[in-house]
Amino acid sequence: MSTQRVAIVTGAARGIGKATALRLSADGHKVAVLDLDESACAPVVEEIKAAGGEAIAVGCDVSNSEQVAAAVARVNDELGAPVILVNNAGIIRDNLIFKMTEGDWDAVMNVHLKGAFNMTKACQAFMTQEKFGRIVNLSSTSALGNRGQANYSTAKAGLQGFTKTMAIELGKFGVTSNAIAPGFIQTEMTAATAERVGVPFDDFIKGAAAQIPVTRVGQPEDIANTVSFYCDERSGFVSGQVIYVAGGPKD
Repeated sequence: MSTQRVAIVTGAARGIGKATALRLSADGHKVAVLDLDESACAPVVEEIKAAGGEAIAVGCDVSNSEQVAAAVARVNDELGAPVILVNNAGIIRDNLIFKMTEGDWDAVMNVHLKGAFNMTKACQAFMTQEKFGRIVNLSSTSALGNRGQANYSTAKAGLQGFTKTMAIELGKFGVTSNAIAPGFIQTEMTAATAERVGVPFDDFIKGAAAQIPVTRVGQPEDIANTVSFYCDERSGFVSGQVIYVAGGPKD
């Protein structure tokens, strides 16, 4: 059995983050379920505890370095040194470039990029001390370009560069840094996108599935499974990689 570690999953109140928190707990780890609203994390924590796991709910704005420092210190105090970090927190502010506001741009950059930077900087201190670490960043197939997502696409592409740089800087301390680029995943966020473009979600899913080689859309558990692989002790020679989990090849 692998060693029990302490994991932090950001944006873990729902969707991919929730599935990831549940999976890491099932893998035997203690989990800090972190999201902007701490109360929204409570159901996930209860589900983990009901299954025999150990977890705490943590409220934190990942774009705020002071809140991040306090949150990570709390996790260390209550669960132990956080050596697994999944940077999943994200928002969308979609619009074509001529309608996109500076606020739309900044909000997305702050959560995705600054958030990953703040969380990684805070957690790497524990990883390097423990001589073990697993950093997993959530990118997206949108990193390859996607109409109406200049901000989101740029942030997700930036996360891939950040991932590779952390792999280079932290590798000698036993820390790996990898990314996952999901394709279409059935979540509240994709449901919101369907609503924004005025398409019933069922039709939106069917349309997406028709374009995917495995003929279905992804589920949050598909991403959690890949996170689990990256975080495994036996995956220590895999670092600086981006896996496109999209039901088919992506360039």
